[in-house]
Amino acid sequence: MEQTDADHIAAVLKGDTARFEVLIQKYLPRVFATARRYARRDDEVEDIVQEVWLKAFQKLGSFRGEAPFEHWLMRLTVRTCYDFLRSHRRNRETTFSQLTEPENDWLDRFVAQPEAASENADAARQLIERLLAELSPAARLVITLLEIEDRSVKEIAELTGWSVTLVKVRAFRARAEMRKGLAKIAKDKYL
Repeated sequence: MEQTDADHIAAVLKGDTARFEVLIQKYLPRVFATARRYARRDDEVEDIVQEVWLKAFQKLGSFRGEAPFEHWLMRLTVRTCYDFLRSHRRNRETTFSQLTEPENDWLDRFVAQPEAASENADAARQLIERLLAELSPAARLVITLLEIEDRSVKEIAELTGWSVTLVKVRAFRARAEMRKGLAKIAKDKYL
């Protein structure tokens, strides 16, 4: 008979802490993939994942079972990633000279012919990652959830604990931050 998440959680709460390993094995890929979107270096991703599982174990008693365990865990993961972004905020200045050759080539093609610049999606992705790294933690979180993970405003509000209105305001401001960052890179390169 297959054990459910609720069965494993109940066993852990009764003292069978080894059953928590089953939950880790089941959800580790999803937690890891989410953390990877917020941190670049492997050691940072591993730190976030470890922090998520530590918090999940410590707060397991607060899981009420009103929603699936996975939803509760992903909310905890997103909030942990946001905490990571806030605590590791660096004022990174990106200049034209720091662009990689593929990013540089892609930007040249985009300025010359925007409709034909989709040829090298990897360079575009690298440029987007560079722009995301420049954003404030809240802006990076909301852009990642909204545009990259394609979540709804309501889902983001539930994951972050922000109001729907605040999510919309932060999305508007985040897009403005990204435009400003792209304009700065383009200005450094073309003016």
